[in-house]
Amino acid sequence: MHPSCTIRPAQPADAASILGLVRGLAEYEKLAPPDEAAQQRLIRDMFSTPPRIQAFLAEVNGTPAGYAFIFETYSSFLALPTLYLEDFFVLPEERGKKVGLALFRAMVREAHRRGCGRMEWAVLDWNQLAIDFYDRAGARQLKEWKYYRLTRADMETMLG
Repeated sequence: MHPSCTIRPAQPADAASILGLVRGLAEYEKLAPPDEAAQQRLIRDMFSTPPRIQAFLAEVNGTPAGYAFIFETYSSFLALPTLYLEDFFVLPEERGKKVGLALFRAMVREAHRRGCGRMEWAVLDWNQLAIDFYDRAGARQLKEWKYYRLTRADMETMLG
């Protein structure tokens, strides 16, 4: 592991750093970053009681270098929670230094600590760097499942 990398739960004082890293992920994925209202909701939901999502920061020499957002879902067939990894990002300049591996292992430890039966996440099909990382980590791509999505606008259309 990276000798000066630490992983810790995010605190409210980390809001600006978290939002900066989220903007870094948006840039990497060539997406528009969250607008001001979305940023406020994100931080509110992260630090509400109970939190809707949890954030973990990877720091190198005390400087934020990456983050992971997680939340739990539930498997009725396992009768156990599933840890869902919503976002996982490491700054480009920290890649290849085992920061991502340290952060990923910390999320695996968190899933295990919580008694989760599994951990799941989605990867964009063009993100070969991430796909290779997860393959090396021993993760299995689920071929039998297709992820679907309804946006808020889709829901409103469906509900009339």
